[in-house]
Amino acid sequence: MDTDDLIRHARRLIESGKKSSAAGALSEVMEFLRVYAGEKSAFFQNLSQVKQSWSDEYIMAYVVSNLGAFIRYAEKGLLEGISIERKAQIDVVSDFLDQANTLLSSKEVHPAAPAVIIGAALEEFLRNWIEEAGLALGGRKPSLDSYTKVLREADLITKQDAKDITSWSGLRNYAAHGEWEEVSDKNRISIMLESVNLFMRKYGQHSD
Repeated sequence: MDTDDLIRHARRLIESGKKSSAAGALSEVMEFLRVYAGEKSAFFQNLSQVKQSWSDEYIMAYVVSNLGAFIRYAEKGLLEGISIERKAQIDVVSDFLDQANTLLSSKEVHPAAPAVIIGAALEEFLRNWIEEAGLALGGRKPSLDSYTKVLREADLITKQDAKDITSWSGLRNYAAHGEWEEVSDKNRISIMLESVNLFMRKYGQHSD
């Protein structure tokens, strides 16, 4: 089923749901989203939180709202790979990494400065990826660690990727908290920059 078919089917579900019971509509839409959005998507997760104590009218409104969000997500082309918006976001992140590289080349700048920028660029890259993939943080606070766990749980990154991100996050935290001796080696930060660049090239072309 291609994207246009998915959108048409989702709209049919909205119409048919109005003629069936709230429980029946909820079950049908959840199965649709489980298959085509994934169990870890925000769309499916939102509906899995529906309580039996809710009124039929509220359940139906919640179902329609979530299915409508899925339709808008699909209409933006986010089910077909990387979107124009995400390409722009990746370009911005790449600019940050270029800035970090420039700072690393300066003898007057402490390596802590580019380390912070690299960490911020990586965090933004992961945040945008999670947002586009429709994943939920599950109550976690936004952070490099949280983003890493969500992407790992969704099997979008490998175990080694998660270890690498944890290591890069550690360097960023040393720099951000003024632990200068931990980030005084420019070569170490240069390796961090190169590794993050490779990671972004690996995953920047697809996000699902």
